[in-house]
Amino acid sequence: MYAIVDIAGQQFKVEKDQFVFVHRLQGAEGASIEFDNVLLVDNNGQITVGAPTVAGSSVSAKILSHLKGDKVIVFKKKRRKGYKKKNGHRQSFTKIQIENIKF
Repeated sequence: MYAIVDIAGQQFKVEKDQFVFVHRLQGAEGASIEFDNVLLVDNNGQITVGAPTVAGSSVSAKILSHLKGDKVIVFKKKRRKGYKKKNGHRQSFTKIQIENIKF
């Protein structure tokens, strides 16, 4: 059984007991969170597609930790003009574990 769910503006294919890294979510570590924007559910070959979401279905997860991703370097340059700009960014993520898919 799997589901396609909208979490923080992104769509993820999730299954039970799966670990997922999503954009930073509000909530303390160890807290449970529930997502109602389920777009598709596959229940052992029986596929239910929402319009736009599947009514009455939800995905529950547990927040494991908040962390930062790898550093991404942003480098801009205009040749022969003496212009160089170097900037770095680290995206904040939340690691969650899918506990249950209600259908």
